[in-house]
Amino acid sequence: MAKKTPTPQILRPHAEVAYKKELAALAKQDTGVKPTGWNLSPRAVVDYLLGETLADGTEITTKYFGDRRIIEVAVASLVTDRALLLVGVPGTAKTWVSEHLAAAISGDSKLLVQGTAGMSEDALRYGWNYARLLAEGPSEAAMVPSPVMSGMQAGKLVRLEELTRIPSDVQDALITILSEKILPIPELNKEVQAVRGFNIIATANDRDKGVNELSSALRRRFNTVVMPLPATLEEEVRIVTDRSSAAAAGMELPPVKKDVAAEITRLVTIFRELRNGRTEDGRTQLKSPSSTLSTAEAISVVNQSRALSHHFGNGDLTPDHLAASLTGAIIKDRGQDESVWREYLDVIVRNRKGWEDLWEVLK
Repeated sequence: MAKKTPTPQILRPHAEVAYKKELAALAKQDTGVKPTGWNLSPRAVVDYLLGETLADGTEITTKYFGDRRIIEVAVASLVTDRALLLVGVPGTAKTWVSEHLAAAISGDSKLLVQGTAGMSEDALRYGWNYARLLAEGPSEAAMVPSPVMSGMQAGKLVRLEELTRIPSDVQDALITILSEKILPIPELNKEVQAVRGFNIIATANDRDKGVNELSSALRRRFNTVVMPLPATLEEEVRIVTDRSSAAAAGMELPPVKKDVAAEITRLVTIFRELRNGRTEDGRTQLKSPSSTLSTAEAISVVNQSRALSHHFGNGDLTPDHLAASLTGAIIKDRGQDESVWREYLDVIVRNRKGWEDLWEVLK
């Protein structure tokens, strides 16, 4: 008998696939009013992101750890005719939240435009199949719709990543779409009118280099929600622990043999202190490196440390594994960051009670 070819495993399923059972359970028990074109009511969307135990015992996992009001404001914005702009430093879960909002509301998070410095208007409007265009001339059959056009026609949310990376003249192509809810097609003397349910969720990084400022006209078309970094050490530790544990399963890594809470707490403490320019108790001022040191970066360090401990250690997450990943995450610009990191080690790590083992491997 011929061997059956195993089904390839997707590295990262889309949110609507990964959380299909949760979305179905929420839809089944959702008694709230659903706006036209929405799969769930606004309250159920918030419950999906923040986690909830349903009446039938179904556990809805937490996707966003933070202030409930932030998510409520974001969801309420999408109910209106205004688009939503999520703004924040890297690692504040802007992309993660936008994906899950699209999955919960439209059941489809795949309508995505990735903003780049070299992007043209075609990525926001439409392109052409040039073989058909030359053979037949301009026609609907020769058009290649953008995700924005597809979202307008289907009444779904469209995700627009890194809005401020898009050149200013291309950004302005959104103004008519957002204000008039139409997409003109002058080549065909036609237009696409948005179906109810369509809207745009954009993200913008306010700490990136080379960004393009939004025009006042475009900014007025968005309701802006600022995504903050975790407010407390405990909250950030919980996020890193939860997300790294979920990622470990995806990387086919078994649970570590001992409790990793202490190591994750130390890692997050280091990131927060260097990021904020002071120790957690506020007594010592510190220099900050050029790297962002976001929560997402901390999760990445834990994931790499888990892989090191599993494949090149005995399965325990030790300071050795943490140190190997930590230095590379902090020192991005050797000329600027190395001295900052060295000073932190000499002043803080070396003299902090209970951190002697970490000092030994990092000194």
